[in-house]
Amino acid sequence: MQEIYISTDVEADGPIPGQNSMLSFGSAAYFKNKELVSTFEANLECLEGAKPDPETSKWWSTQTEAWEYCRSNLQEPKSVMQNYVKWLNSLPGKPVFVGYPVSYDFMFVYWYLMKFVGSSPFSHSALDIKTMAMVALKSEYRKATKKYMPKIWFDDLPHTHKALDDAIGQGALFCNILSELESA
Repeated sequence: MQEIYISTDVEADGPIPGQNSMLSFGSAAYFKNKELVSTFEANLECLEGAKPDPETSKWWSTQTEAWEYCRSNLQEPKSVMQNYVKWLNSLPGKPVFVGYPVSYDFMFVYWYLMKFVGSSPFSHSALDIKTMAMVALKSEYRKATKKYMPKIWFDDLPHTHKALDDAIGQGALFCNILSELESA
């Protein structure tokens, strides 16, 4: 079965799951040729007992449109994660998680999957776009940021801090870097 790359962006109210809540996440399923196969998006109710991080709350106060978007149409986390697994299992390929940075987004999604579903269709498969950029740019990791990446890697897609918008843009970026690495 071919791999399908699940570019995922998480919006949260703090740096760690459990203590903080995942507010929203979006996933865009891509084949490596940059064909966008399907998307998934959900806004979640906050975890019982979790508290927003003060620094993250300050940042959110500067992102009013994204905040209002991720706090509308809230769903219960357990049903969201169950529906997410159903969506992942319906895709035409073996899912590989993709994130920027993968350590943050995967941490939240994996934690929620384990807590509310008890397993992860990703297993431990997660690719970091920033690490791929480091390899492609032959640079240090800390210099593998978007400001140092070639403009041709970026499609004309919005970065709004609305999870699905950002997941789609990051997925296209991933496919563009992968294409360059494969042609080198």
